[in-house]
Amino acid sequence: MSTPDINSWQSVQDEVLRRIHNRIWKPGAQIPNETDLAKEFNCGRTTVNRALRELAESGILERKRKSGTRVALHPVSRAVIAVQIVRREIEERGASYGYALIDRTVDTPPHAVTFAMELAQGEEMLHVRAVHLADGVPYALEDRWICLRTVPQARDYDFAQKSANEWLLENVPYNRATLSILATPASAFEQEYLAVPDKASILHVERATWRDKGPVTFVTISYQPGHRIISTTTS
Repeated sequence: MSTPDINSWQSVQDEVLRRIHNRIWKPGAQIPNETDLAKEFNCGRTTVNRALRELAESGILERKRKSGTRVALHPVSRAVIAVQIVRREIEERGASYGYALIDRTVDTPPHAVTFAMELAQGEEMLHVRAVHLADGVPYALEDRWICLRTVPQARDYDFAQKSANEWLLENVPYNRATLSILATPASAFEQEYLAVPDKASILHVERATWRDKGPVTFVTISYQPGHRIISTTTS
């Protein structure tokens, strides 16, 4: 049976997982190289590379230089929290998505941000703040710093119509990240833009990402009280 054309790394990943789970590719077996897979799926080699890299980071594949890629003999189960586009997250809940840019400035970030991003003090970054809406009601507040040294094209993008969350995931792939989840009382700024009462506790997801050329972004996504994050386990 021929394999249909695959146009995204997620589709490649789904097909690779199907073959692993169905034991077409058994534990410990070497899988075809990227060039052969790209030819079979009728897609770019970079698309295949992204899919295999993600699966290797999840512990499902083992990749070694010069010896190829194998199905992990003893896959490690890992809890995975997907980096979602907030728009899709809202639309998957059946709500109508809205977005409003609050402000966009070039500034020097606070010490906590430069420390998290492994930057020297005093380096200017692009600071973007915006609110995401579900059916017209505040859903999440995005407070983001973007490294202009690594992502210079962000300086000329206004983020008025498309969020930095969506633009970065579409245009600036990363290969390393840190993630923190915490709850704190809402600040006055968060109370205003999330429309939450005084002293309400809200959930924050803090994430820093890097690519080979350097740091990409540090973001805090703050959610309404009661928001729930669900992780999946890969094996």
